Amino acid sequence: MAGLGTERLVLRRWREEDLEPLAVIDGDPEVMRFIGDGSVRTREQTVAALALMERRWDERGFGLFAVELRETGELAGWVGLNVPGSLPEVMPAVEIGWRLGRPFWGRGIATEAAREALRFGFTEVGLDRIISICHINHHASARIMAKLGMRHEREMTVPAHGQRVRVLAITRSEFDVIHGG
Repeated sequence: MAGLGTERLVLRRWREEDLEPLAVIDGDPEVMRFIGDGSVRTREQTVAALALMERRWDERGFGLFAVELRETGELAGWVGLNVPGSLPEVMPAVEIGWRLGRPFWGRGIATEAAREALRFGFTEVGLDRIISICHINHHASARIMAKLGMRHEREMTVPAHGQRVRVLAITRSEFDVIHGG
């Protein structure tokens, strides 16, 4: 997979030099506040997560893209597709998610990257429906989901950590109407 791009962003597979900037993102309590139980990740946990992300790409043909700013080459974070196996109530499903470092918040990067990842999921992977899951108090992510045209499906509690989340979804035909295919 060669990667994807937008006017401002490159969405690509992971490189060794991505570890340190990703470890900074994963170690930021403000970034991780609404992820899982809200705990930050250690560098070792980020190493393991990167290895898992690459394995998922090899196994499934899709996964989480590193999001790089085209102008500077900086790693802003990630966006991409994953199977949310820890939430049996929503299965079978493919989820879109994102995580950006704080310096990249509020600039439309997550929305731009997610729109391209959705397009990839529908046109390249051949998915018919993609969901997104966010903590009920994560208003910034909820706004991104709304901008993408995702619609509310349900609220539920994540069994692993007891957090309440919203599940939103978009179909391929809805995406085509909203974003012009």
